[in-house]
Amino acid sequence: MTTLPTRTVGPFTVSAIGLGCMNLNHAYGTPPSPEDGAKLLRRALDLGITLFDTAALYGMGKNEELVGATLGAHRNAFTLASKCVLDALDGKRVLDGTPESITRTVEGSLRRLGTDHIDLLYLHRLDKQVPVEESVGALVRAKEAGKIGAIGLSEMSAATIRRAHAVHPIAAVQTEYSPMVRNPEIAVLDACAELDIAFVAFSPVGRGLLAGAITDDDYDSQDLRRMLPRFVGDNLRHNLIAIGQFNALAGDIGCTPAQLALAWVLAKAPHIIALPGTRSIAHLEEDVAACRVTLSAETVARVDAIFDNDAIRGPRYPAPLQAQVDTETFPDEELG
Repeated sequence: MTTLPTRTVGPFTVSAIGLGCMNLNHAYGTPPSPEDGAKLLRRALDLGITLFDTAALYGMGKNEELVGATLGAHRNAFTLASKCVLDALDGKRVLDGTPESITRTVEGSLRRLGTDHIDLLYLHRLDKQVPVEESVGALVRAKEAGKIGAIGLSEMSAATIRRAHAVHPIAAVQTEYSPMVRNPEIAVLDACAELDIAFVAFSPVGRGLLAGAITDDDYDSQDLRRMLPRFVGDNLRHNLIAIGQFNALAGDIGCTPAQLALAWVLAKAPHIIALPGTRSIAHLEEDVAACRVTLSAETVARVDAIFDNDAIRGPRYPAPLQAQVDTETFPDEELG
């Protein structure tokens, strides 16, 4: 097994690049076979990845089942993260932050993962109908019962993070962060640094846009990006201008666009962990190799400049999904 650079998440030491397991069962069109998904998970472990991230919602529970069945025999070799509040009931997505729902989801996750303990459990989204203190309280009780080891938050604002942290120390905050998505820089990154909370950057390669994977909007019929405004139509055509500049910069410094995106994320602060996801073993190996890419301050600034101002057009999410996001937005940011 390879050893990668490490960073800290609460009581855990994890690889600086983890693996988001979602797209092995969820969101990006027809998923790979369980056999191919299992091969990728095992290869990730061999490459030195020690943070695996799943959720109750992904694949309506199938992702947790895949992770548990594939990696269960290696349970002591990695940190296991999952999520609650967003869940699947009777085949439908639900958002429910009540303690009763969280308790039910925890039990379901433990069963699907084939374990009696989840290292890190996130509130997947903020249920705005339930005080975050109540939702965190349910996770505190799960921790006291030995069912989880640490508490995380996903897509939440600095103000919400502070409220949650006052109930119980938060180990990690997970939010989309990449050269083209900079919302955490408004307040969340600073709040995490102040409170000694790890920041886990999901979609660090921009859902493929920063990995040279998208040149048009001819997606699979079940691909989430068909409904994300910045990935389709005139917005995408505009955004590909900046992507072309980004790709050229990667070529100039001798790495791939995905590696430049990941190295940029890791260069931003020592409390940041990058969490890419992929279905391709070749892409997985490419992502992990980003740990060997060191960026100068000048290169980081050049990446920043490419995505300044109006470089990226279109909301992150359509309105119904944006309504579930608590993360800060920029004054001129387009919202679904």
